[in-house]
Amino acid sequence: MLCLKNVMKNWLAGALLAALVGPAAAFAQAKSAVIPTVTIYPGDVISANAVDSVAVTNPNLAPGYASTVEQVVGKVSKRTLIAGRTIPLGALQEPFTVKRGNNVRLTFSSSAMVISARGSSTQDAMVGDMIKVRNLDTGVTVSGTVMADGSVEVLQK
Repeated sequence: MLCLKNVMKNWLAGALLAALVGPAAAFAQAKSAVIPTVTIYPGDVISANAVDSVAVTNPNLAPGYASTVEQVVGKVSKRTLIAGRTIPLGALQEPFTVKRGNNVRLTFSSSAMVISARGSSTQDAMVGDMIKVRNLDTGVTVSGTVMADGSVEVLQK
């Protein structure tokens, strides 16, 4: 009889624990994924009305997909994203700071002076990228680093 009492006590404690922890554990495991509602092509900037958040029902879904809308809105697609499929984080990038053909401000700094000129970007680039820019006054192509304000800091040769 004593053994049956212990079994019942353990079972009751387990059931009580499952009742208290079960809903919280189920809530903690609820995952969501972001999917496009329309086909998004390479180079397109992703807007909030082009994506939707859905619950993940496949437990075998490979990791590395966007789980919140904030992760994708305002980013640029590197490849075609099919409507209804998860968005891999590797398929997204920040928008370009400098676009090919746009005019940019070139700056060169040394210890004693700062030289500034106008240039035309020969390629798309993000902040921190090395790009080639054609000086509009001289026609010479120089290399530099894209800065946060969209200017290009020219490198010393």
